[in-house]
Amino acid sequence: MTAPDSWVPFRLPLQLSLYLLAIMTLSIFLHLSSRFPTARLRHPSLNATKGSPATPPTTTPATERGMWTVNSIGRLGNQMGEYATLYALAKMNGHQAYILPQMHQQLAPVFRITLPVISNDVVRSIPWRNYGLHDWMSEEYRHIKGKYVRLTGYPCSWTFYHHLRQEILQEFSFHDHVKEEANRYLAGLRGQRRNVTYVGVHVRRGDYVRVMPQIWKGVVADKAYLEKAMGYFRAKYQEPVFVVTSNGMEWCRENINASWGDVYFSGDGKESSPGRDFALLAHCNHTIMTIGTFGIWVGYLVGGETIYLANYTLPDSPFLRVFKPEAAFLPEWIGINADLSPLRSGT
Repeated sequence: MTAPDSWVPFRLPLQLSLYLLAIMTLSIFLHLSSRFPTARLRHPSLNATKGSPATPPTTTPATERGMWTVNSIGRLGNQMGEYATLYALAKMNGHQAYILPQMHQQLAPVFRITLPVISNDVVRSIPWRNYGLHDWMSEEYRHIKGKYVRLTGYPCSWTFYHHLRQEILQEFSFHDHVKEEANRYLAGLRGQRRNVTYVGVHVRRGDYVRVMPQIWKGVVADKAYLEKAMGYFRAKYQEPVFVVTSNGMEWCRENINASWGDVYFSGDGKESSPGRDFALLAHCNHTIMTIGTFGIWVGYLVGGETIYLANYTLPDSPFLRVFKPEAAFLPEWIGINADLSPLRSGT
C-alpha cells in the first residue's frame, strides 16, 4: 500500500528539521565537553590484590567546586604526606581533591584511600596554578586562591592534618589481606610469651648514609641510639619483641644486639617491599624510628609510644631551613639526641 500523494510535500521539510536539530544537539554537546573536563575516578577495590588495583569506571567530576591535586613524588612516606596534605587543604579551602594515577598506584594496593583519581589526559588539559608548600602548616594555606590548584613540594607534617586525625587514619587503613599477613607474621614471633609487646624498629639508611653528612651536616642513627631506644622498652615492658625493618638490613644484623632473644629481623634479614615493611611496623604496639617520613608515618598510625632520633644535624645545617622538628614529631613522642661527634671530628 503506498502513501497518499498529499504526504509528499511534507516529507522534505520534516527531514530538514530533524537534520538541523541533530546538528544543534551535537554542537551543544561538543561545546559543553570543551568547557567541563571529565576525569576518570578511580577507587581502590576493597578486595585489592598484591598487584595493581583494578581499573574503576569513568565518571564526570563536579567541576563547579574546582579540582585540586598534588604532585606525586618520592617514596611511600612522601606520597602519604602529599596525600594527607592535599586531603586537608582542599577540604579547608572548599574544593574537591583528586590524586594523580602515580599516587594511586603507590598507595591503593596497601591502603583503602578514597580520593578519586584524575586521568593523565585531564591533567594535561587543565590550566593548573602550581602552589608550593613548605613542610609545615602556615596561616596563608587556609586561604589559597584558585579553582584548579596543584600543590607542590614534599609536605609531611602533622600540622597540616592533625585536626582530621581520625579521617586520615581511616584513609590509611589497610586492606584485609595486608592486615592478615602482618598479624600472621607477628603472631609467629610470640612463641611462649604471654604478655608480649611488639615494638616496630625502622632503620633508615640507604642514600641517607651519604646524603646526611655530605649535604645536610647531619648523621643517621648509630648503634648506641638503637641500644638506648630498645633499652627503654626493655625496662618498661615485661616481654617486648622488637621487629626490625630497614633498607640496610646487613648493617642492622651486624650492629643490633640480638642476644637477648627478643629481636627479629623481618624477611629473614633481607630487605622487603616498602608496603609490606610498613604494614608490619604499623601493626606493632610501639615504634622506634630513626629519620625519614617512612618512620614518622609509622609512629603516627601506630599511636603508641614513639622514640625518634633528635637533634641529628649541626646547628648551621641547611636542612633546618626546610625542616622543623617540632612540626615533624608529635609533642608526646620521645626524642633521644644523636651523637654528632663524628661530624665535629670530621670522621
